[in-house]
Amino acid sequence: MIVPGAVYGVVGALAAFPLRLAAREVERRHAELRRGVTRRTTHVVFGRALLAKAKSGDAEIERRAGAEREAGRTLVSENGFLRLLGLMKAPDASSLARQSLIDQSRLAGDALDMLSLFDAFEHDGEPYSFRDLILARKYAGLIASGATWGAIARSVHRSGPVASLTAKSLNLGSQHGRPDAIYLDDGTSELDGQLLFDLGTPQDDRLEELFAEAETAEEEGRHDHAAALYLRCLAIDPKDAIAAFNRANCLRGADRIAEAAHDYARAIKLDPGFVEAWFNLAGLMSDEGKVASARRHLQKAIALDKAYADPVFNLARLEFDAGNLAEARRLWVRYLELDADSEWARTAQKGIQFVDLHMARTAG
Repeated sequence: MIVPGAVYGVVGALAAFPLRLAAREVERRHAELRRGVTRRTTHVVFGRALLAKAKSGDAEIERRAGAEREAGRTLVSENGFLRLLGLMKAPDASSLARQSLIDQSRLAGDALDMLSLFDAFEHDGEPYSFRDLILARKYAGLIASGATWGAIARSVHRSGPVASLTAKSLNLGSQHGRPDAIYLDDGTSELDGQLLFDLGTPQDDRLEELFAEAETAEEEGRHDHAAALYLRCLAIDPKDAIAAFNRANCLRGADRIAEAAHDYARAIKLDPGFVEAWFNLAGLMSDEGKVASARRHLQKAIALDKAYADPVFNLARLEFDAGNLAEARRLWVRYLELDADSEWARTAQKGIQFVDLHMARTAG
């Protein structure tokens, strides 16, 4: 069931369901669905299209999944998300714990977690079923033969429901010249099949392609090109706060400051709780010497997310530069409550020491 009040972020395009329609259904259930991840995101849906789009392959996906788990967010597979929406039948009840499946199949825990996240099992998490155990044993054998979890996940989704593979023998395709594919036992048929739903439109497909292309251009530092692509995304979906925010970042990188400020403001208008947009707009205002505006935006970011350390630090530095030493000290103390170990924390400690020394001298 969709959690009311939760914020779901999608990483990678959904292979089986257009984001536009999914967002509408999530909103109907009093939650939010957004492309990408922000500080407000509570659940991260990993779309299966990510398997084909990840620039650096499996390692990049593993890193991203690990980072989201580390941040305390709940990871959701695409099928798991569809089940939450009631658009896919839940599998039969099961009782096999994760550790029991690992012990009985000899499949490594990390591989199990990634294969579960990309729906290579009947269930996307524990409790698993006996059919999942059969699949886990098959996958463990393939990995022992040199396959990766990514090759398995990419292949099994060409076959339709994964549970149908429990009665078939699977082989690594290296002997057929395809080390990235899994074959049925006779070697004559690479797993091939169809998507679960066919609800997309050319416009939906084009939007996902444009967004992925824009992200790649942004990562490569081609700011002007990425900004143009994000603008095309906004032309298709004018309500996408993430596209507006990303475009603002690109415009700032291209030194197109006035346009960047406009798109940060657009992102905030579309999503008033978008704390990163408030923070980045504050940085832009600070760079432009607009101290009062920067202060207001930083205060708003802190009010929206009291655990967000960065705006606390920047506001402390702004107050220090403005000569408001007592307020700067208060903010640095607060920053150390949020972050006690980083290089910025050491800077905050030095700032507190400086203010204390200055006040002692003044009092003397």
